[in-house]
Amino acid sequence: MALYEMRKFVAPEFIFGVGARHRVANYAKNMAAKRVLIVSDKGVIEAGWVKDAVDDLNQVGVASVVFSDITPNPKDYEVMAGAAFYAEHDCDVIIAIGGGSVIDCAKAIGIVHANGRHILGFEGIDQVDLPGPPLICIPTTAGTAADISQFCIIMNSEERYKAAIISKTMVPDVALIDPETTTTLDKYLTACTGMDALTHAIEAYVSTASSPIVEIHALKAISLIWFNLEIAVNHPEYIEARENMLLGTLQAGLAFSNASLGAVHAMAHSLGGYLNLAHGECNALLLDHVLRFNMQAGGKRYYAIAAAMGIDTRGMMIAECTKRVTQQIIALRNRLGIADRLSLVGVNSSDIPELAAHAYNDACLVTNPRMASMADLKVLYGEAM
Repeated sequence: MALYEMRKFVAPEFIFGVGARHRVANYAKNMAAKRVLIVSDKGVIEAGWVKDAVDDLNQVGVASVVFSDITPNPKDYEVMAGAAFYAEHDCDVIIAIGGGSVIDCAKAIGIVHANGRHILGFEGIDQVDLPGPPLICIPTTAGTAADISQFCIIMNSEERYKAAIISKTMVPDVALIDPETTTTLDKYLTACTGMDALTHAIEAYVSTASSPIVEIHALKAISLIWFNLEIAVNHPEYIEARENMLLGTLQAGLAFSNASLGAVHAMAHSLGGYLNLAHGECNALLLDHVLRFNMQAGGKRYYAIAAAMGIDTRGMMIAECTKRVTQQIIALRNRLGIADRLSLVGVNSSDIPELAAHAYNDACLVTNPRMASMADLKVLYGEAM
């Protein structure tokens, strides 16, 4: 019997390091771009990161137009407007400059243009026939790792939930990962996106689709994020912490893109879509509850997670190890100023049945280490209230 299950591992080309964003013109030129669509948002534009890219593109004679009609948790109609804008301006390459919302919107614009279908028609796993145009990503947050993953999350605005599109056609062509771009992120978003990355690493590590390659990235990510997140929040200009947060985010992205996620993300997608909350905030509110729920199935792996967080687990039973891990996560969440109950961010008990229904149908639930029924999800939401 084989020791390891057969697993595939996909990742884009990426350049990591201070100044990486300035390679954008070289890549656009190599892709024979004549006019690129830059997808971004107003905050990133105000920070000056889009101007940097436009200047770099102008130097090599590549024209650009900017689409920035995007809100946090990108909506299906924003994607469709972006695809129309891309076609109207006769673009041939897409550059995404921003956080997860911007990058997911850019990915979605590409596949809508290539396939001529409404974005919600791609929901689920491997539902995309044709890849989009060439896509270059410059992430400005240390969180989602959308710049290297095969995930794309778009809001179904009518039904108020986040639709997960998972396909290797969603993997960008290149990611230019530059820690400088995260220095303009405000403290609360730094905290929330960091908790998102931590959740990616933990869920990928205990996923039923994990593998030896995933494990290496996931455990390194947990350690990098755990020991650098508070420093990045409290000292925004400290570039070493920003570098380590982005490196941790990259490692976590490589892990979850190939092992998928679990119940935390299934529940967070439903919650964030229903109330239009920050995705990382949703993960932070749910992580400790799901970790306790998963203890029976993924518990032995919690020793390695604890070790990555600097917890000495010698002589501990699994229940005590789980308790220590969740206590530390709760304490970190409190120090970061993130709410500790769903009721504090506008969730009512009457919302739970609808939240659980959408979470139950989310693709991320498939790889959770413990099977979760609709009733289980309702209990978990209730515990988090």
